[in-house]
Amino acid sequence: MNSELEEKTDRLQQMLKAENLGGVLLNTQHNFAWLTGGGSNGIDLTRENGAGFLFVARDGRRYVIANSIEMPRLLAEEISTGDFEPIESTWQSEKDPNSITGAVRRVIGNGDIGCDIGFPETRWIEPSIAGCRFELTPQEIERYRLLGGDAGQALARIVHTIEPGQTENEIARAARNELAATGIFPAVTLVAADERIASYRHPIPTENVWRNTLLIVVCARRHGLIASLSRIVCVGDVPSDLQRRTEATAIVNAALYAATKPGVTGADLYGVAAKAYADQGFADEINKHHQGGACGYRTRDWVAHPDSNDIVRPNQAFAWNPSITGTKTEETGILTNEGFEIITATKSFPKISTTIAGREYFSPGILSLSKGASA
Repeated sequence: MNSELEEKTDRLQQMLKAENLGGVLLNTQHNFAWLTGGGSNGIDLTRENGAGFLFVARDGRRYVIANSIEMPRLLAEEISTGDFEPIESTWQSEKDPNSITGAVRRVIGNGDIGCDIGFPETRWIEPSIAGCRFELTPQEIERYRLLGGDAGQALARIVHTIEPGQTENEIARAARNELAATGIFPAVTLVAADERIASYRHPIPTENVWRNTLLIVVCARRHGLIASLSRIVCVGDVPSDLQRRTEATAIVNAALYAATKPGVTGADLYGVAAKAYADQGFADEINKHHQGGACGYRTRDWVAHPDSNDIVRPNQAFAWNPSITGTKTEETGILTNEGFEIITATKSFPKISTTIAGREYFSPGILSLSKGASA
């Protein structure tokens, strides 16, 4: 028995009961990966939609609905007929929504249907589906830990292969290749060298050449789960102002770690971050970028915001990314019974220690490289 799939099916059944729906169609790539435990219906990765639908009826029956092009691969490589009963259509009929909803009607009769995309004759209920995803299963936690470790190690290796004088584009390609070697797809790759770090919070890599300071950011996806992390490398001694700003950012980061507890709201966490910035003399920095928030099968499911009523749950993943102009700290972690567990940290990278209420929290520091040597 696939206990992970059964637990997720049960969550969907409870949601369907609360929403008074006869079943739910799942088509987005993140929801397909979630329900199947890491499977993919992705063909065109520029789209949120995937190829084929999963359908879960209120009584727990599960189906995969796909055309004759996609069904063979889905059944052979992504899902099992023991878990999902196939309903196949011709590729010519897939543009007709009735080919999907008609198949569903034959399963549930006239009950209302929920869906994670805007789809004819269905009700859009992605927020309710998202609520079923937030609490990670034991199997997901293990996959996430492995992903976080591999992603962190990949960036740690990168700094020993790149060199000052390379362009941001060259460094981004190296990072993507290193991640790909462990089956990781970089959903986001950002690289900024020198003055571009302070200029842009989302630095798309360019032909700008790295001379002194480098920021690398990745959102690493494998089996649908996404781990986000950022690293800063400096050639020679770290400038004192950059060090001061990074240490202040680490204090904001640690405050968010300490405050991430079950039942706390996104608004509460925003308030914690705002106070920490102000205490460090950087009150306005919170207005220049969001601080991160819950994650999992999306880079962020929700972010901490002054009006957020989203609630932290046990076994939920978070990627916090506080920043002060010119620097940033970012790791991904999981809220377990033991507290906030960072899954992307690496021993070979410097750490900044912050103690709050007697507990020590670690944030990534800046790696200093010898002048004239390759990273």
